[in-house]
Amino acid sequence: MNGRDRKWEMVYSWVRAYIEENKFSGNTRIPSENALSRRLSVSRETVRAALDCLTQEGLLRKVKGSGTYINKEQALSWEPGGSGGRIKIGLILQGQDGDANSSLMDGIRSILPPDQVDLRTFLTDNKFANERRCLQSVVNQGFQGFIVDGVKASLLNPNLDCYQKIYQKHIPVIFYNNYYKNLKYPRVVVNDLQCARELIGPLIQAGHRHIAGIFLYDNYQSIEKFQGMVEALRQNGVEYQDDYIKWCISNEAHDDRFTRSIDRFLKGLPRCTAIVCCNYMIYRLVRQVLDKQGRRVPGDCSLVCFDYSGQDWEAEGITCSIHQGREIGREVASRLMKMIRNRDCEDKNYSYVLAPKIYVGRSIEPVHPAERRKPCPH
Repeated sequence: MNGRDRKWEMVYSWVRAYIEENKFSGNTRIPSENALSRRLSVSRETVRAALDCLTQEGLLRKVKGSGTYINKEQALSWEPGGSGGRIKIGLILQGQDGDANSSLMDGIRSILPPDQVDLRTFLTDNKFANERRCLQSVVNQGFQGFIVDGVKASLLNPNLDCYQKIYQKHIPVIFYNNYYKNLKYPRVVVNDLQCARELIGPLIQAGHRHIAGIFLYDNYQSIEKFQGMVEALRQNGVEYQDDYIKWCISNEAHDDRFTRSIDRFLKGLPRCTAIVCCNYMIYRLVRQVLDKQGRRVPGDCSLVCFDYSGQDWEAEGITCSIHQGREIGREVASRLMKMIRNRDCEDKNYSYVLAPKIYVGRSIEPVHPAERRKPCPH
């Protein structure tokens, strides 16, 4: 499946999930092609192709001069065929990073044969209410397993009762990236502590002492990345500075207006010589801000990024950890199938930690000796 096909499928799944969440409302108009294009980081042509398919299936109806609406009657009765004896698996995505989701689904589909597995995709948009509606709607629909990216996993989740019901039905669940510590389910994650050491270490070796970081406080992955950064600073005798860390929520990372906040943050750190971005979306916003400020990378500011989910890291020249969506997809799919075969719904050595994949680019430059600060004593 090529990149265009994967993005088309991602848009189709996102709008299909939107229909599921809003089909009980009357006269619901879906977001415009332009809005979906910006939201999902794809072209209008890709959006239009997905909407045309959903319109042909009768789930959407276009009203000239008004927009595209959910066909409520058809949406309430629509079910994409029976499973035909196939294993029915639910994939619950956050849906906020189109490139990451596409590679993840590619990896999952490489393991799950379509003639044996009926894979249904649901998107939460990283919102508890959407996650709850999704879990409540599918718990009694004969699913044999779920693959889940947790919602705001560092916060207290109000939907643990739904997962407990799934557990009581002995339905296997495996998490990836973000997981809930309160649950006994396995997970597939990247070693973010090691990743932080491998990204922040080169900055320190290049003489950087005033290193800014932008992290998400509602994302468990991001919390571990932050902890890894603090550990890397401490192990290298560099003082941790609270003012050099900016915390934000996940939704802000997908909003171009957040650049104003990043701009103020960086202008308040005149001694800052390097920035750590906790994911690809934050990285893109930071680059916008640095370009607007007229600051060159790495000449005026060195830069590293966790989980670079774009495909252009070499051309971009960014030192980063490469997002391993396909590898994660293959691991969660193969491990969930083992759980289903073994009728296990607890973590019996099904969890897996991937080593980070680091690309050393051209985004780190040594600090001029006059700008260096001596390491703080241990």
